[in-house]
Amino acid sequence: MSDFTVGTDHFRLDRKPVRLLSGALHYFRVHEGQWEHRLAMLAAMGLNCVETYVPWNLHEEREGSYRDVGALGRFLDAVREAGLWAIVRPGPYICAEWENGGLPVWVTGRFGRRVRTRDVEYRAVVERWFRELLPQVVEREIGRGGPVVLVQAENEYGSYGSDAVYLEWLAELLRECGVSVPLFTSDGPEDHMLTGGSVPGLLATANFGSGAREAFEVLRRHQPDGPLMCMEFWCGWFDHWGAEPVVRDPAQAAEALREILECGASVNIYMAHGGTNFAGWAGANRGGPVQDGEFQPTVTSYDYDAPVDEYGRATEKFRLFRKVLEGYAEGPLPAVPPEPVGLARPVRVELDGWAGLGDVLEALGDPEGPESGVAPTFEELGVGRGLVRYRVAVPGPRMPYPLTVAGLRDRAVVSVDGVRAGVLTEESPTLPEPVAGPAEVELWVESLGRVNYGPRLGEPKGITGGVLHERQYLHGVRARGLRLDAFEEAGAVARVPFGPVPSPVDAGVERTGLFRGTFTVEAAEGVDHAGLRLPGWTRGFVWVNGFCLGRYRSVGPQETLYVPGPVLRDGVNEVWVLELEGAGEAWVELGPGTPVRCSGAPGVVQP
Repeated sequence: MSDFTVGTDHFRLDRKPVRLLSGALHYFRVHEGQWEHRLAMLAAMGLNCVETYVPWNLHEEREGSYRDVGALGRFLDAVREAGLWAIVRPGPYICAEWENGGLPVWVTGRFGRRVRTRDVEYRAVVERWFRELLPQVVEREIGRGGPVVLVQAENEYGSYGSDAVYLEWLAELLRECGVSVPLFTSDGPEDHMLTGGSVPGLLATANFGSGAREAFEVLRRHQPDGPLMCMEFWCGWFDHWGAEPVVRDPAQAAEALREILECGASVNIYMAHGGTNFAGWAGANRGGPVQDGEFQPTVTSYDYDAPVDEYGRATEKFRLFRKVLEGYAEGPLPAVPPEPVGLARPVRVELDGWAGLGDVLEALGDPEGPESGVAPTFEELGVGRGLVRYRVAVPGPRMPYPLTVAGLRDRAVVSVDGVRAGVLTEESPTLPEPVAGPAEVELWVESLGRVNYGPRLGEPKGITGGVLHERQYLHGVRARGLRLDAFEEAGAVARVPFGPVPSPVDAGVERTGLFRGTFTVEAAEGVDHAGLRLPGWTRGFVWVNGFCLGRYRSVGPQETLYVPGPVLRDGVNEVWVLELEGAGEAWVELGPGTPVRCSGAPGVVQP
């Protein structure tokens, strides 16, 4: 039985001082068939530990319906087999550039601003979730022969609130659920964040990307003794749709890592391997000094400019980090695993089947609810990832007036009497041409990702205000949801009535809907990855053999979607493309793949 404790100056394993050299790798952003290789890459870089968040909404997207909660336990078993320790950060809020910060839509929709507080009803659903999740963590603690050495209470709470009652309750809940390894909190190295996010008796850690000495000085003002640890050393950054890719100079990042270790501190490299926001789970931010401004959705790739890139390959940052870390290793580092093998040659996939969005909605959508006085939000409809079709009538006769969607989140393709009239956004919510009555208006609204950080966490999606004709609200709205998870149900897409793909010159035919095609792969078992490109396509989602690769958008910076090798199969493979705004020519291309940062002129961040 091993005993991992927090000493006055170091972590201690069986009373011997140890330093945690950890790297973030989220099991839910890496295909399970690739865990072993990616963990081996972390060990070869010189790490002795791996950290993962747990996204509540992935495992309980609908209340009381749990999905593959045991994936965390399987990952922790893989960590043990790799000879690494593990840090688990179960939330319930995780941020992580993940949809809604990991909180289920049914939670934020029900409790609103009461989430992440002492509210009794909110605490009740958190407790129910933790009692479902945590037994597999407790069973795999280091004292029971497993890899788990630390568990986090909440996440960066000082960036959000100051409810000490809530934090202390959450820490006690973790103990009641059987967690016996040390608990910790993590916050930015600023007084207000550490004051709001720390819990008496729990180890406080700091998150930063540079300036370790100054950051640890701030931490020591709040925690005079105990091990120093940077729980998130930001070695790169994430990207937003429509913005330049963000990179960090490898040599500068390596020197920042060296400074942390020279302080005698432990570290968790965020991210060591970022992976991918599959299946539309990418989150979003709000711009501005207090994160309350422009909406900024996060791309599908979570490459993060990490030392192990999205495709599992060692980068220059990996090589420099390995040189730094080998000076703190107890012996020789493991050899670097062979570079993953990509698809041997490009494959052009002809898409020869098509169904319009209306037909897809009829086959896979939720039932249309009764006509309502106001447009229901996604949350009121119980829709998380996906889109909603709204229909409303403009009465008449009346002269043309501007038609505006108040409180639109996030993007709507609008038709009037069956003819495309425009694409609206939060920033541009009014159709370019006035609308006369009578008329039938149809709006297909998509959530581009829920905010995962800041005061706008949990904000609703869809039409949150109303549809206005001039200054008059239009009532009598009909709404119907199309969830992404409907495509995941076995045999569901077989119900879609596919027909021939319309030509780009077919008059009156919208080039939106679900497109289908097949391609052939030989020796798929030896392929680790491929990259999928959609030249000329605008916005939507892609599946390969029923596995959702995530969202694509023509605005960049991401041009290629990552395809995990394990989803490919020998022989015939199938591709589905759900285009929501305007399809390109009826083909897509698979190739060896390149990370997102190989396209576009990079910006530079020095966190």
